[in-house]
Amino acid sequence: MVKFLVVRFSSIGDIILTTPVMRHLKNQVEEVEIHFLTKPEYASLLESNPYVDKVHLFQGALNKIVRKLKGEEIDYIIDLQNNARSARLKLGLKRMDFTVKKLNIRKWILVNLKLDRMPDLHMVDRNMDTIKNFISETDQEGLDYFIPAKDEVEPSSLPPAFQSGFIGLAIGAQHETKKLPSESLVELCRKLRHPVVILGGPSDREVGEAIVSALPDKSIFNSCGQYTLNQSASLVKQANLLITHDTGLMHIGAAFHKKIISVWGNTVARFGMTPYRADSSSVQFEVSGLNCRPCSKIGHHQCPKKHFKCMKDQDLNGMVRTAHQLYGSGPTENHCAINV
Repeated sequence: MVKFLVVRFSSIGDIILTTPVMRHLKNQVEEVEIHFLTKPEYASLLESNPYVDKVHLFQGALNKIVRKLKGEEIDYIIDLQNNARSARLKLGLKRMDFTVKKLNIRKWILVNLKLDRMPDLHMVDRNMDTIKNFISETDQEGLDYFIPAKDEVEPSSLPPAFQSGFIGLAIGAQHETKKLPSESLVELCRKLRHPVVILGGPSDREVGEAIVSALPDKSIFNSCGQYTLNQSASLVKQANLLITHDTGLMHIGAAFHKKIISVWGNTVARFGMTPYRADSSSVQFEVSGLNCRPCSKIGHHQCPKKHFKCMKDQDLNGMVRTAHQLYGSGPTENHCAINV
């Protein structure tokens, strides 16, 4: 038995971007056992993944998890986190490791000097590069997301207006500069002619309620905080179309090969985090020509320049036209995003 330990502590999107690694190892390495180390809040992302044999939870005590993992007799470490903590973990386990290239220097150059030295490689491709010595070929299946049967949301449980189809609108993000302003979300929903299910966590519920209150005559259902992450993923899977910021639900949508309208603020596609193998009709919206973009590789609490043009100047009418075009169209076979 060959045992691999895949390490990725966070976040939702980043963990989803690791899923092709486990699938390829499981399908191409004989007598293999896949272990995954992450934080407790992300365990549900992997609980039904058939390519992961055991999930280990890191709860802050590095020495404790090292002792536990030594008992598993791991053969190889696939470090997809590549930070000081994962380095200490590898030092403690003393096993052969393969570490992802995060390209932080090149990202710093792009953010601070606005010089693009980034390779034409998606983050998934950089993750996959860590296992090239163990596999003979790569498939075209994209990302994985497996919803436990208990978390599948029955369409009949939704309000009647949403049982025959809807647009999923993911309004959250880890950082404020990756989100459309509330007034833009209201205007977007005002112009959409199809039912809208607002997606997000408990922290997004207040904004969702504000949208519903501002548009009492529209078919809008605020699901934020009412569903678990897996249940929200079920809603994403059911959506005819997903409109989303650069966030975890975007990558969940890509795992289901959904038609996606992704909205980019302070981050840029060149970081390699676009919807991987989403439906080929998917579209990215960004405000081009801003010399302050990208202002961070992750995000800020507020716009450093105070104007927030990267989100306030988004083409909402273009998003609406695109949504209406994509809503009823069938899926396509070639899964890659296109730019607007």
